[in-house]
Amino acid sequence: MGKFVITKRVNGEFQFNLKANNGQIILASEGYGSKPSCENGIESVKRNAQDDTKFDRKTAVNGKSYFNLKATNGQIIGTSEMYETVASRDNGIESVKSNAPEAITEDQSS
Repeated sequence: MGKFVITKRVNGEFQFNLKANNGQIILASEGYGSKPSCENGIESVKRNAQDDTKFDRKTAVNGKSYFNLKATNGQIIGTSEMYETVASRDNGIESVKSNAPEAITEDQSS
């Protein structure tokens, strides 16, 4: 089972990363102004990760593949790392789908 890790950036914003069992980051959030907003983002990932239509599959200008997970309102709630292949990106999406719903949250922001 994966886990969400909440951290605090140097600018004071909160962010979360969804990590797989092996510790690899499979989804990273943008910055949030408060910890409750960050926690709401995590809940949104848990809700939306099971809906394949919420994954926006992209290709960067350098040719690498990545994805964004979007909320019902279309807002991006998480972004993946850059992958060398489309197959690797798709495996990343499957990892988010399987890890996010039951992932625990670890707060490292203090």
